[in-house]
Amino acid sequence: MNFWIVVIILGIVEGLTEFIPVSSTGHLIVADQLLHFREMFGTGGTEKAELFEIVIQLGAILAIGLVYQRKLIGAATRSFTENGPDRKLAIMLLLAFIPVAIIGKLSNKWIEAHLFSSKTVAGALIVGGVLILLIERLPLRLRTNSTETMTLGQAFSVGCAQVLSLFPGTSRSAATIMGGLLSGIERPTATEFSFLLSFPTMMAATIFKLWQSRHVLHEADIRGALIVGFLVSFVVALAVVKWLIRYVQTHNFTVFAVYRLLFGGLILWLVFSGKLTGAAP
Repeated sequence: MNFWIVVIILGIVEGLTEFIPVSSTGHLIVADQLLHFREMFGTGGTEKAELFEIVIQLGAILAIGLVYQRKLIGAATRSFTENGPDRKLAIMLLLAFIPVAIIGKLSNKWIEAHLFSSKTVAGALIVGGVLILLIERLPLRLRTNSTETMTLGQAFSVGCAQVLSLFPGTSRSAATIMGGLLSGIERPTATEFSFLLSFPTMMAATIFKLWQSRHVLHEADIRGALIVGFLVSFVVALAVVKWLIRYVQTHNFTVFAVYRLLFGGLILWLVFSGKLTGAAP
């Protein structure tokens, strides 16, 4: 397949899956292998492909920044001068960020060495799908209908749930939104807080990974792909985020749970049929 078509496809995959509860990591692992993206670069293909995935994730993150720029800027600036909703949001985001920052730092190398494989991703997709179906059927008392009325305890609970997303295939949005529902937060508000929390969380992880991969940035054969993939991911993610904000007003996540079960089953079939390797690419 043409290199630029693959670049666009991967940008679309990242933009489509980063913020809906279906695991962008799982989709990129499968797409990477099926499309032989790493092999297209030749020497150093693995490092270049990993850098590309970091950059397209950055595109998706900045889409969130654009949609929620007022709240994020307010939390980052007015929280220092005004004792109001902006300061409370900043504190809640910090509380929710701390668990994944600490545990992620301690476990990052082990996770990358042992859990980034098609089989583990498939297992996480299936288990997560079952859990979403179960949570959607619980008689939850959803009493919090805005981020302004959220408690610090609820924010911290969402942050603890976010730790589960360190396991590849879990989906950060699935973990945080379901964690929000279990904490008594209404679906639209849980989704909004999940999106807001994704910005500092993913920006921190992306900046750290970009720094680690900085030696690859000077390679001429990767620059065009980075620009195209970034732009495609940004535009697609922007559309998906706006759509999901509307979707959660009147729908639950059952359809995503079913999709996870089907996609996880498909990955296992591809692995056992030899079309996909069980190990990480």
